[in-house]
Amino acid sequence: MFRFFSKFLQNEKLKAEWIGVLGNLKLVSLLFLILYSFSSFCVWKKYSWSPSSQINFGKEFAEQNKEQTPPGAIVFLGEEGNLGAGYDGQIFYYYSRMLSSFSLNWPNGFETSFRAPRIGYPLLVSPFGWLGMYGTIFGMYILNLGIFYLSYLAIRDLLPDPKKYLSTFYLLSPFALGSYILLVSDTVMMGLSVLAYWAFIRKRFISFSLLAGLAILTKEQAIFLFFPLGLTTLFQKEFKKSIWVASSLILPGAWSLYLRTQFPEWTPGSLGHFFDPFGGLLGYFGEVQQALVSGDRNLILLIKKFSRFPLVLLLLSGTYLLFKGDGKKGLAFRLGFGILLLTTYAGGYVLYWATYENVSRMFTFSLPLLIFWEKEDESLPSGTYWALTGIILISFLIKLAFVSKPLRHLVW
Repeated sequence: MFRFFSKFLQNEKLKAEWIGVLGNLKLVSLLFLILYSFSSFCVWKKYSWSPSSQINFGKEFAEQNKEQTPPGAIVFLGEEGNLGAGYDGQIFYYYSRMLSSFSLNWPNGFETSFRAPRIGYPLLVSPFGWLGMYGTIFGMYILNLGIFYLSYLAIRDLLPDPKKYLSTFYLLSPFALGSYILLVSDTVMMGLSVLAYWAFIRKRFISFSLLAGLAILTKEQAIFLFFPLGLTTLFQKEFKKSIWVASSLILPGAWSLYLRTQFPEWTPGSLGHFFDPFGGLLGYFGEVQQALVSGDRNLILLIKKFSRFPLVLLLLSGTYLLFKGDGKKGLAFRLGFGILLLTTYAGGYVLYWATYENVSRMFTFSLPLLIFWEKEDESLPSGTYWALTGIILISFLIKLAFVSKPLRHLVW
């Protein structure tokens, strides 16, 4: 595969033709629409064509929040010994419903330590909730797709003409698609961060401060861009810009102070419980080894276990990139990319590497960081990273269409 890819890169005529195709705004936008429509189709058809199936309501939490669980929603029962806890999309739904009613009564059953700080996504969805419970659900779809597409246009605007094709890799990201399928916050965080960076480059600093603050409030990974950006402005002695970058912390700081008054046990340090350096990777390798020696030849089970292996290769490929290219160019993005990979190495097994969905979300922000890095440093040998990303996208679509089976559920 990689030998073919290398030969492809050396064929200048073929390469120019593909760059022309990937740089076609209308064609790529149509492909984006088809890709996301097909993905939703694959999920909805398994669950009575209900848009609520992407929220991933779990029976345990639906029962604790009956008044805010929409009638007719798909609620997952879980497997034997599992109460049907669902997935993260439901907490953003319930969080947004709380904000839609101008209430700060925390949804039942959800801990606050790392959920409550992430108000950005539910806050932006909350106006849709004035149209009812299904208004909130469709608002989650609209926000994911709308902000993501706008951020694609922003990246495209920032790239020079010969590099505009890179924006297509961003729009067709398997990680953004995976986030959309679960209607979680990663794609929204990434989109807000990219829009904030666009505002920064265009010297619209008030817009930058608000967008960057919302991005951090959506998910803390946004700091992987803004922290290196702030350091770079300091090194370049652009102190006015440094102050504007620092201003992105005003909204998160104010919300954190408020949380301390409502949930005294809450502390930013609680996020540290999620990390176990190399523990996640070692746990995954142990899982693969056990599957190989057990003699179990259940094809579906083996596919699920090996679905995370391309992510291991992507992690190694990204690590290789950190030591390549011109060290004086794109330093902020190299640093942000390195911090992201470091957190992936440090991710624990149970909460990250045990499931494809959790660990793949850790790579979401790597793509815009790499694109901005490549914009600054043309010598960066990123072909393998992009090839692996393409393989992961194809594998994800195959899994979505043919491998994933309907889970035990009920109609609420």
